[in-house]
Amino acid sequence: MADHPLAVDEAIARFDEAVARWDGRTPEAVGARRRHYGRSAAALGRRVATMGVAIAALIVMTIGFGLAVGPIGWSGLFVVSFAILAIMILFAVWPAGALRRPEYSEQMPTKAVVQQLESLLVAERPALPAPAARQADAITKQLPLLESRLSALEPLDPLAQDARRLMGKHLPELIERYERVPAAYRHERDGEGLTVDERLAASLRAANEALDDIGSRLARQDRDAFETQGRFIESRYKDPSGFEGR
Repeated sequence: MADHPLAVDEAIARFDEAVARWDGRTPEAVGARRRHYGRSAAALGRRVATMGVAIAALIVMTIGFGLAVGPIGWSGLFVVSFAILAIMILFAVWPAGALRRPEYSEQMPTKAVVQQLESLLVAERPALPAPAARQADAITKQLPLLESRLSALEPLDPLAQDARRLMGKHLPELIERYERVPAAYRHERDGEGLTVDERLAASLRAANEALDDIGSRLARQDRDAFETQGRFIESRYKDPSGFEGR
C-alpha cells in the first residue's frame, strides 16, 4: 500500500507530460516559441525605429524648407501629412511581406537557416499530428546548439553542408508537401503500410536522428580538441622544475 501513492503520482506525471506534448507546452516547444516571438518582436522593433527615423527626417526637411524658402502653407502641410501617412502605411504592411520564407541557397548564413527552420516548426506545430509534433519538439531542442557549432565551421565543410541542406531545404519541403495532402487522404496507407501522418513522423524522426548524429560529431571534435590541449598543458607544465628555459 505504501507504493500506491507513488504509482498514482507517476501516472499523473505521465498524463501531464502527454497533455503537454499534445498542446505544445513541452519545454522544447515553449523555448522555441519564446525564441521565435523574440526574433519577431526584435524585427518589429527595428521596423518601428526605421519608420520613426523616416518620419523625423521628413519633419526636419520640412522645417529646413520653411526656414530657407518660406512657410509651406496649408497645401504644404497637407502634402507633409499625406507623406507621413504613406510612410506609416508602408511600414505597417512591410512585415507581412517579410514573413514569407526565402528560398534556401548554399550562400544563406547558417544562423538564418537554423532560425528559419525553428520559426517554421513553431508556426506549423499546431497542425502536425501528435507523434510528428513530438519529433518537431526534439528537433527544435537541438537547434540552438547546432546554430552555435555550425556557425564556427567553414561554409564548405561537408558536415556543415549536410546539416544546412537538411535544415534549410529538405525539412521545410517535407512539411510543405505534407500540408498539400488533403486531410481526408492522410489516413490512407502507402506501399509500405504507412499513413501520411505516420510517414511524416518517421521522416521527422530520421531527421532528428541525423541532426543528433551531427551534433554528436561536432561535440566529439570539441572534446578531442580539448583533450589535445589538456595533454599539451599537462606535458609542458606538469613538472614545475621544467619551467626554466621554456
